[in-house]
Amino acid sequence: MRKRELANNIDRSPSAVTAWEAGAKQPTAANIAELAIGLKVDPWFFAVRGEDVTTINVAPHFRSLRSTSQVLRDQALAYGQIAVDVASAIEVHAEFPTPQVPEFHVEPGDIVGPDSAARHVREAWDLDPGPAGHQVRLLETHGVLVVFSPPGAAAIDAYSFAAADRPTVVLNPIKKDYYRQRFDVAHELGHLVMHSEAEPGSKAIEDQAHRFASEFLMPAEEVHDLLPTAMGRSAWTTLFRLKEHWGVSVSALLFRARQLGRLSDVSYRNAMIRMSQQGWRRDEPGAIASIEQPSLMPRALELLDSVGITADELIAQCRIPSHLFEAVTGRTPIVDATGSAAASDGQSNVEAADGHEKRKSSVVSLLRPPNPTTGDFAHPQE
Repeated sequence: MRKRELANNIDRSPSAVTAWEAGAKQPTAANIAELAIGLKVDPWFFAVRGEDVTTINVAPHFRSLRSTSQVLRDQALAYGQIAVDVASAIEVHAEFPTPQVPEFHVEPGDIVGPDSAARHVREAWDLDPGPAGHQVRLLETHGVLVVFSPPGAAAIDAYSFAAADRPTVVLNPIKKDYYRQRFDVAHELGHLVMHSEAEPGSKAIEDQAHRFASEFLMPAEEVHDLLPTAMGRSAWTTLFRLKEHWGVSVSALLFRARQLGRLSDVSYRNAMIRMSQQGWRRDEPGAIASIEQPSLMPRALELLDSVGITADELIAQCRIPSHLFEAVTGRTPIVDATGSAAASDGQSNVEAADGHEKRKSSVVSLLRPPNPTTGDFAHPQE
């Protein structure tokens, strides 16, 4: 929210809001009450403890800084901080996997390094040859927080950042393409692996993340000989078959074929023209309609609720509006009344039960690997 908009909401001057935000003046108790009403938050939202403040090591990696306004970037950064703070609050009761994201520094402009980085991660994470599996659950298993953006964030594509406590990937809430979403997740993983110290937003950095995702999802040694060398009728049949096997879009496969020298620039360009003519650049046919869903925090809420720690209690501990808590912890993005997307697990909050202080000490482990069929984290047997 812009300062002037907030000032109008609480009937104060923009200069007063600026002074509060800069720390030049302290708001009175009456001012805090006005702010709480204007922002629809509890007054305790402003009583920030040191452990509440997330330290983000580098600026988030947005696809294009030129197409992402500073206001949108500020909103995205704030939401990312809240997401990590929510995860930290839940970790008081539930044990999440320790972050295990390998670092593989790649110099700007290096077009070979991303391939090596992708192979390094596949080896470090002990991935078998072939498709890389459920991307969201793979990252969560290795301690990466994956969440959907809140309402109104549809203008921002997926982005990522390295927080002091937990690396985080934030997914676009309206991109409902299974195959493209998987590439987005792998792309953001590339940033976390290669660009911990890089200045975000440049074309070179984004190209490296694209190359990382291509190698991570479609290893050159395995797909090179499978890709077509000319674009006849049989080539399209092959591409759509490969699409389902590797879990990537035909567009990504065509790009990979040109990248590996299987298709000439002319053949690639003609293929993309055909894709546009068929309407596949916007809506590509595919057998899988549902997108991959985060499971780490939604499953934690289910397990904690089973031992009597409710979502309402956790929201109170986080001291944030319930709609933000639900967006951060939701399995799927949903569309709200305005047509914007938000995340939700479809569960309503339940009332707190007796014996809260005793139950607060319960610890639920989410360290067991996810179910290979559903991708969901298993309930611990202990």
